[in-house]
Amino acid sequence: MTLTIGQLAERSGVAPSALRFYEDRGLISSERTIGNQRRYPASTLRRVAFVRTAQRVGLSLGEIREALADLPDGRTPTKADWHRISNAWRPRLDEQIRRIELLRDKLDSCIGCGCLSLRSCYLTNPDDEMAERGPGAVLLEP
Repeated sequence: MTLTIGQLAERSGVAPSALRFYEDRGLISSERTIGNQRRYPASTLRRVAFVRTAQRVGLSLGEIREALADLPDGRTPTKADWHRISNAWRPRLDEQIRRIELLRDKLDSCIGCGCLSLRSCYLTNPDDEMAERGPGAVLLEP
């Protein structure tokens, strides 16, 4: 069974433009008809769900693509695959949680004084890191 892009969009809840974007990024793939229309295997629904779930926990499309590339023959992830992949992502997510909690804890003190000092503000220049780079614009972590 194959699905058109419209059917895949309707069943997955993902806009056709996003599905084309996912395809351009190598996250999903389609076959083309003689009339050059996309046709997706039904298993693409699970693959799209995998992508959306991984995005919800804060992973980049590059990280998701790497995980999907490790699957044999580009197959759809199974429950065992998800368990293995999610365990591999755990340290990265733990670090992300740690950074967000630290930001939350520092945010109160920054808003409390209202200084937004480029020299000492944790949000824009933690520990005055930019001083060693000389004067100029403050760089923020991605």
